[in-house]
This record gives sequence, structure tokens and C-alpha cells, in this order.
Amino acid sequence: MSLALFLDFDGTLVEIAPRPDAVQVDPDLVRTLERLRERLGGALAIVTGRPVGVIDDFLKPGRFDVAGLHGVERRTDGVLSGGRAEDHPDLRAEVQRLQARLADLDAVLIEDKGASVAVHWRLAAPDDAARAEAIVKTAAAALGAAYRLQLGKAVGEIVPASATKGHAIRAFMEAAPYAGRRAVFLGDDRTDEIAFASVNEDGGVSVRVGESDTIATRRLADPAAVRQLLTAWADGAPLDPDVLPGA
Repeated sequence: MSLALFLDFDGTLVEIAPRPDAVQVDPDLVRTLERLRERLGGALAIVTGRPVGVIDDFLKPGRFDVAGLHGVERRTDGVLSGGRAEDHPDLRAEVQRLQARLADLDAVLIEDKGASVAVHWRLAAPDDAARAEAIVKTAAAALGAAYRLQLGKAVGEIVPASATKGHAIRAFMEAAPYAGRRAVFLGDDRTDEIAFASVNEDGGVSVRVGESDTIATRRLADPAAVRQLLTAWADGAPLDPDVLPGA
């Protein structure tokens, strides 16, 4: 069966950076993704917590199918849907309160994505990190059942409850060129475990990048190993998710 390839961005295609805007993209990555997409008949998408527009900026001049904000917004075949900030007035009000509560924590970063918000404490001292985590948990609880909190690597993100990477992948798989293929999803974080579960349930292949505990069925060591695999596949190596260089 042909493959449909879904790729997380931070920690999977690129190394995690201290600040979200400090990510460095390997100069060969975009061309590799373009060549691999062609080999896969177009069935390649980025599935990320980042907004679609931010992914476009990092991967320019390439333009790929993307599920952004954990699936809140999705672009397929050039058509973008979802992700409007104005559709989330309760969240917008809570973002303002978060900014006020965290204003004195200079090392804590608020990444306002419009239809979701992430609080990063990677650069913060332990006490400040604990305070930031507690504050974002309180904010998520205040929003009620319409939103949920995703905890990742020194980050907490509030997203619409209906949005998961698993739902996004399933939505891609309903239409060409993804339909009828075997889904392969590569991710690195706790936030990717939901997608691993749905991919496994649907008979696909889940690949965890890094050493943390996981329900993924395969593993790669780090983003460099991911790029090595993608380059090999783009160069004509067998598209076999059971043979993973660098695993």
C-alpha cells in the first residue's frame, strides 16, 4: 500500500529552539520535502501546533498541505479553512488575562496564535516555570469544556477541545491524494500521542522522535535522523516505515 506522510515540525523536522521564533531550518529541508511529496503523489502534509502562516514562513518558498494549531486550521490543495481568532471570543479574553498575570515573568513567553495560545517556560527559573504552568492550567479550567490544555516540553497550550492532530490526519485521509493510503506520522512530543493513538488504530505507522515513553510503534533518535530518512526516501530508497535509518 502507498504511504501518506504526516510530519510534525518542532522537534521533528527541526531542532527545538529556546524561543519559537529562533528555530533554524536546514537549508536542504524544503527541497527534500518537495521531492518526497512528488514521489508520494502529493500525499505529504505538515501537522503542527504552529499556525499555517508561520510554517509557510519557515519553509518558504515551499508551500505544503498543513494542519495548523493542532488541526484548528487546515490547508489542502491551497485552500485554507478554520483558525479565525474572531470565532473564539472567550479565548481572546482569557489571553488578555494571561498576559496580565504573566507580565512580571520576563523569561516566560506567550505565543498568541489567534485561535489558540501557548505559554512557554523553557527559559524560566524553576519557580517561575512552576508558576507559569499553574497559571495556564487555571486559565484552561476557566474556559471550560470548549477548550483543553495540552502540556508539552516546557509549554502549555490552550486549544479548542475539538482540535487534535489525530482528527486532522483523519480529515486529510478522507480525500485525494491521501485516501486509500497507509498513514505514517512522525512526532516528538506529548501532544503527538493523541495522533499516534489514532494512527495506530487506523492501521498506520506512528514514529516517536526522541527517547521519551510513547505508544508509537517506531522510533527515530532526533530531527537529524528524521531528515536523514526523508532524504533517503526522496532519493529513491524503499518507502518502508519498518526500515528507519538512525533508529
